[in-house]
Amino acid sequence: MALRIAKNKSDLMMLISETDNIDTKSSKEQKDIEDLIKQIYRAKLMSDKVIEHRSRLTRKLHTGFLRAAIKTLPTGFQSLDASHPWLCYWIIHSLGLLGEYIPTDQASCIVHFLISCQVASGGFAGGPGQIAHLATTYSAVMALCSIGTEEAYDAIDRAALQKYLLGMHQKSGGFMMHEDGEEDIRGAYCAISVAQITNISVSTLFEETGYWLSRCQTYEGGFSARPGTEAHGGYGFCGYAALLLIGQQHKIEFKRLMHWAVMRQMRIEGGFQGRTNKLVDSCYAFWVGALFPLMAA
Repeated sequence: MALRIAKNKSDLMMLISETDNIDTKSSKEQKDIEDLIKQIYRAKLMSDKVIEHRSRLTRKLHTGFLRAAIKTLPTGFQSLDASHPWLCYWIIHSLGLLGEYIPTDQASCIVHFLISCQVASGGFAGGPGQIAHLATTYSAVMALCSIGTEEAYDAIDRAALQKYLLGMHQKSGGFMMHEDGEEDIRGAYCAISVAQITNISVSTLFEETGYWLSRCQTYEGGFSARPGTEAHGGYGFCGYAALLLIGQQHKIEFKRLMHWAVMRQMRIEGGFQGRTNKLVDSCYAFWVGALFPLMAA
């Protein structure tokens, strides 16, 4: 982005972040990142070559990595032992975006594995023998729906799932992430998404949820994990998407959310930060970037 704006060194200098002469650890880290990127930009600006770089997705390499990951993951993934359904969902969804299919036998194996993660009392755990959690319930249900076979649909115990979601719902309108867990805006998004896609919504499931979500909008305009905390990119997506799904997006201040989202894109890097005064992170290209088509809907 910066290369399209900056035609010379003086233009590039105008893009640096302002600190109001107050240095913090975050502002120093930001300056280090900008200095590193400016070195790359200066080299391009001094080059006789046309400044044109189009990133290309290495589809074959990505597809090969994902297909291998269905069978075996490197040992470094041991830290995600409580996130098995997420790994299934990410791989299936990524292959789908690449226009690739999953062989029937592999799809069936994934379905049977996710069944082993389903808890008898409702919801899905992060792995066999673990407790049900709204985040892994979301990823398991979305993975099964993405597979889209009759076997995958039948794997979801909808009656137990509805009971589980009702149990996570709080009088405030928010949702706990798991039994005796934290009340979190991610829980509301996961619960609403799962209930809508499996058609198990009932009037009592989302009582006060629209109001609770609106209370998560902060003075900055974004959404926080719960009322009274800091706005964050991931929570911004979860909050607004959840409101859209239940048709209550009118409960928030839309222009403030739009301003907050726009201001998360950094001028030199072109990427998005998740919170004010933080470094860019590739994940926020999705979390914040995905807000714009939702707001344009």
